[in-house]
Amino acid sequence: MNALKLSKEQQDEAIRTIQSYFEEERGEELGDLAAWGVLDLFMTQLAPFIYNQALGDARTTVNQRMASMEEDLFALERKLPKTSR
Repeated sequence: MNALKLSKEQQDEAIRTIQSYFEEERGEELGDLAAWGVLDLFMTQLAPFIYNQALGDARTTVNQRMASMEEDLFALERKLPKTSR
């Protein structure tokens, strides 16, 4: 499986967010390289958990929709005429 990747714009935004967090919450100024290290940690160690959870959520949604569609299809069935023998 391919590694999860962000576009350059997404990476830049993530780095700015990490830097802001460290400044506001911890009073630490983080340079670009340090913020990149934090982002790399998140992407390699945490993102797969989040990705798998998202897939699980999508799977649940698809299964619910399929069940609903199955009910709709059964509702469309026509009653068979009764035969007398």
